Amino acid sequence: MSLTITKYEQIWVDGLNRGDVSGADEAFAANCIIHMAGAPDPNLSVSEFKELVSGLLTAFPDLHIAVNDQIVSGDKVATRWTAIGTHTGSLGDSPPSGNKAKFEGLILDRLVEDQVVERWEQWDQMGMLQQIGVV
Repeated sequence: MSLTITKYEQIWVDGLNRGDVSGADEAFAANCIIHMAGAPDPNLSVSEFKELVSGLLTAFPDLHIAVNDQIVSGDKVATRWTAIGTHTGSLGDSPPSGNKAKFEGLILDRLVEDQVVERWEQWDQMGMLQQIGVV
């Protein structure tokens, strides 16, 4: 059985795999709120989310994200993903370690007219930080 990924998520992931966060402008509604566990502000605007993800892409310029599972039910979409990358750029105050990291996350999106209007995201930030030697 092949995995079918929603158009908006494919646009977002394809952009991230190129190191580009501009796909957010098509995938997310302008007024979307992203609830991200572990973020300095757990309720992010699209521009704040793009800034946070840009920092991750700076730290892991070779980051590759794969969608493992996706379930669509009504106006909700659940996605399980895996990311792999090498820490060759600064992550906040942490200098590059050169370590490879693999981490996973879960997303629940609420859609209106094929755009995300609200996202809840959790991912293994601690595991990633451990793998690159920050903690």
